[in-house]
Amino acid sequence: MILKKNILVVDDSALMRRVICDIINTDARFQANDVCKDGVEAYERLKEHRYDAVVMDINMPRMDGLELLKKLQEENIRVIAIVVSSLTTKDAETTILAMERGAVDFVTKPNNILEVKGEDFKEKLVSVLEAVLHMDGRGQKVSQVVVRTRRPAVHKPAVSGGKNRKLVALACSTGGPRALQSVIPLLKRTMDAPMVLVQHMPAGFTKSMADRLDEISEVSVKEAEDGEILKAGHVYVAPGGKHMEIAPTAIGHKVTLNEKPAVGGLRPYANYMYQSLTTSGFDEIICVVLTGMGMDGTKGIAELSKHKPVHVICQDEETCVVYGMPKAAAEAGLADEILPLTEIAQSIMKNVGGR
Repeated sequence: MILKKNILVVDDSALMRRVICDIINTDARFQANDVCKDGVEAYERLKEHRYDAVVMDINMPRMDGLELLKKLQEENIRVIAIVVSSLTTKDAETTILAMERGAVDFVTKPNNILEVKGEDFKEKLVSVLEAVLHMDGRGQKVSQVVVRTRRPAVHKPAVSGGKNRKLVALACSTGGPRALQSVIPLLKRTMDAPMVLVQHMPAGFTKSMADRLDEISEVSVKEAEDGEILKAGHVYVAPGGKHMEIAPTAIGHKVTLNEKPAVGGLRPYANYMYQSLTTSGFDEIICVVLTGMGMDGTKGIAELSKHKPVHVICQDEETCVVYGMPKAAAEAGLADEILPLTEIAQSIMKNVGGR
């Protein structure tokens, strides 16, 4: 018999509460019997009762989602919070702040009731619950064995006539926005390499995330633009809704963006980014894989390693929200280092050096 995961639903709309509960309750692994109409009710409930996860709106009367998350953080009340967010620019900024305050992921709220009751919203909500609660398709907790494999050392030839040119290429998904705040702000402005970054997110949210990271970091962080030349000490975030590839030019390497079909629902797709680097002029590529569901990145890094010297850093199981993408890379024998989140920035700086 499967012990159902107990989910609290918090939303000021009675319709949304009912629809979200119905979606959750149609899956035999979960149950959503308790609801709250605002943050005040949710705060009181969470002080007294323990839930496996909380699905919450941001915009609510009396106490909104941001205030609730802040209060829970301050009082050390631990919850796995998933935010349901609209697609407006303002809501994207608020959602990024919500993840800064402890939310582990978000689901975009459809524009109308037909979409709310549609399969896309249902599948996304269930897949996020599945991932953050570490469930497999049968409702069992996923076995998460850390594979501490190190690849054989790759001979890295000396570069004549100049310094070694390096690039950092990072991929992440579920739990990524919060994880990035433990990595990017710890990089030094003297970092002697550019960084390109794929985070699985819809259009609009990647710009808000990049802008927030830029505010709190020494390095310059921005949403990537088509055609711009990569510069050391800069981080380029792939825009949501577009694939990002890197191409060599006479004056350096440039970003190229395209709208080729999504792969497995993903656009941007990290494998495309890594595969594009096989023809680059970089002498070494530092590949970083952080928390996220699925296997995106593994295939691309494996292909890249056949053409270029790579050094692969994977986040460890203990500090991942979802140990999917890093686990896939480690199990493929690609990982040179498996590190806790707090040590990843230091390893990046060690591997690329400073100007």
